[in-house]
Amino acid sequence: METISQHVVKDADGGWSVKKGGASRASKHFDTQNEAIVWGRNVAKNQHAEFYIHGKDGKIREKDSYGNDSFTSKDKK
Repeated sequence: METISQHVVKDADGGWSVKKGGASRASKHFDTQNEAIVWGRNVAKNQHAEFYIHGKDGKIREKDSYGNDSFTSKDKK
């Protein structure tokens, strides 16, 4: 099963965008990172996706998972 992810990333033009993992184009553009985080988090929750917030340097600074936990306990106690 493919893992869906949403990323908040810095735009070349100075704003912030939310992009689906692997996409070349942004789903939506925002003036501030906070606006992008709020919108992107809601999208990730609705899609049961991974959510990544990137800093100005492009590095991931925060990650949340809204998907189904793939870990299945084998302990039947």
